[in-house]
Amino acid sequence: MESTGTNTAPVPGATATVTATLTATVTVAVAGSDAPDLVTVPTRQGLEAVDIIRRAGRAGGVGPVLHDGSGDTLGFLVPPGTADAWDLPGSACTQTNGRGMRFGDAVPPATGDTGWLLPPEAVEPVTDPAVLREALGEAARLIEAADNCR
Repeated sequence: MESTGTNTAPVPGATATVTATLTATVTVAVAGSDAPDLVTVPTRQGLEAVDIIRRAGRAGGVGPVLHDGSGDTLGFLVPPGTADAWDLPGSACTQTNGRGMRFGDAVPPATGDTGWLLPPEAVEPVTDPAVLREALGEAARLIEAADNCR
């Protein structure tokens, strides 16, 4: 995935519908006035990162997380602008740039097998990118160690 342009700002306090490359259309509450960026990672690493963040009770906690229907990818909503500096190998961060977003509209529920692993109403508004980067790094090391024990 690539980062394109700048974010399109919705009305503060409105809702945004994110159509991720995960192929679902979902509604999220927008914190502040900008649409979130989306960090995508392999599912195994993403699930480990979610566990790491939750177990550690890290500041900011984990925000909404999407899963794809094939079970290959997880997507973490992160603050707008994160894509500008995201460079963690094995992951991608994409600005939503207003694509696939509707603000303040009534939105149908997610379609297909794609949906929320952690829905917006159950977690923080977004995941702190520094916390996510650290957790993804730790997850990669844990996975590598586990795979080398086989």
